[in-house]
Amino acid sequence: MRNKILIVEDESSIRGFLKLSFKSGGYTVIEAETGEQALEKARLERPDIVVLDIMLPGIDGYKVCEILRQELPRVGIIMLTARSQDMDKIMGLQYGADDYIIKPFNPTELLLRVKALERRVVKQSSGRSKRFIEYPPFKIDTYSRKVYKNERELNLTPKEYLLIKKFMEESGKAFSRDELLDLVWGNDFVGDPKIVDVNIRRMRKKIEQDPS
Repeated sequence: MRNKILIVEDESSIRGFLKLSFKSGGYTVIEAETGEQALEKARLERPDIVVLDIMLPGIDGYKVCEILRQELPRVGIIMLTARSQDMDKIMGLQYGADDYIIKPFNPTELLLRVKALERRVVKQSSGRSKRFIEYPPFKIDTYSRKVYKNERELNLTPKEYLLIKKFMEESGKAFSRDELLDLVWGNDFVGDPKIVDVNIRRMRKKIEQDPS
C-alpha cells in the first residue's frame, strides 16, 4: 500500500501542484483547506505524513499541529510557512512539528524532505534490534515505538522518540548538536541546527520531574 500524505493548504494552486508532485512520488494524497477539515481527515485516514500550512482559515496550523501530535503521536509533520522569523520556526517545532519549509519553496525539495522524514521516522520501526531497551525509570518498546516512565506511556513525537532511544542505547555518551542532527534528522537535513535544541527542550519537559 502506498503511504498516505495529507496536504493542508488553503491556496488551491499550491495544493494542486503539491498533489501532482506527491502523486508522482508514489503517495496516496489527501487534501484539506481548513484546520477543521485537516483534523477530520487525519482522524479518518490516519496519514503517515502531514504537510501543514500555518496560515489557515479557522483553526491555524499551530493548533492543528498540537492536536495532531496529541492524537497521532507518530505521524510525521512538516510545516509550511511564509514567515522567516526564527520565532515562527521555533513555535512550529514547539507545537510538535518535525520539520518546516519556508515559502516560496521548490516542490522537489519538499518531496525530498518528506521522503527523508519518512525514512527516519515512519519506517524506522523495522529492524532487528532488541524489542525492549530499559534504563529505569524508562523503558522503550521498539516494536510499538512507545516510551514508558514508571510503566506510564509518554506522549512523545517521532523525533523525541528517536532522541531518547539514542540516549538510552548509548547511555553515558555526550553527543554534540551536529552528531544528533546527523543521527536523528540525517545528513541531508537542510534547516536551522537549533531544531535539536528545541526538540530536546520539549522532550525534557515531558520526561523530567524538574526540567529546569
